[in-house]
Amino acid sequence: MKPSNAGIYSRFLKRPMDFLLSLMAIIVASPTLLVVALLVRVKLGSPVLFKQQRPGLNEKIFMMYKFRTMTDARDENGNLLSDSVRLTKFGKFLRSTSVDELPELFNILRGDMSIVGPRPQLVRDMVFMTPEQRERHSVLPGLTGWAQVNGRNYITWEEKLHLDLQYVSNITFVGDWKIIFMTVAKVFKRDGISAVGMDTAEDFGIYLLRERKISKAQFSAAMEHSKRLMNC
Repeated sequence: MKPSNAGIYSRFLKRPMDFLLSLMAIIVASPTLLVVALLVRVKLGSPVLFKQQRPGLNEKIFMMYKFRTMTDARDENGNLLSDSVRLTKFGKFLRSTSVDELPELFNILRGDMSIVGPRPQLVRDMVFMTPEQRERHSVLPGLTGWAQVNGRNYITWEEKLHLDLQYVSNITFVGDWKIIFMTVAKVFKRDGISAVGMDTAEDFGIYLLRERKISKAQFSAAMEHSKRLMNC
């Protein structure tokens, strides 16, 4: 993984800023965190937190935390029902307001993530990326990022990854704060939460398969590779 275009800010100041801002945000948001945790427990059950492995800096796998937004509803064979069925009205509210993302503040505090950076995608998304696209992992993933304020899930995967690479190549203090303020505006407008016609974001591999950019054999091989990465 090649290093990003790192200046003084990204090398020495970005991490301390992340730590201080995430700590302050956790303290200020603690009443909200407690109330939401209680509501999730009552409305969606336990566990309150949704934990999932994601690729971080230099593709090191870490555990990302979010508030759960789906039930564990299953069919008669014990298989989980579709996302559209398990995503409740309350879960949709948490996603549309981005409240479900608040536990990621603890990931930032720990150093797994940054406030601004490419969003941490699924491990199974990473294995479908080209070597160039995977350069997005040369920096810490972010709670928000350049792609999130420029379309989020309303843009194609290729556009999203291109915007991530634009950010990686030009990380600045002013640029980060611009993204933070744009994110606040996006949250209030509730823009780009999911892809058009879908309740949740589409996996990169599913998108490539649907667009016939990869074969079923390539899809299956990549999925098996992602499983091995998560079990390492």
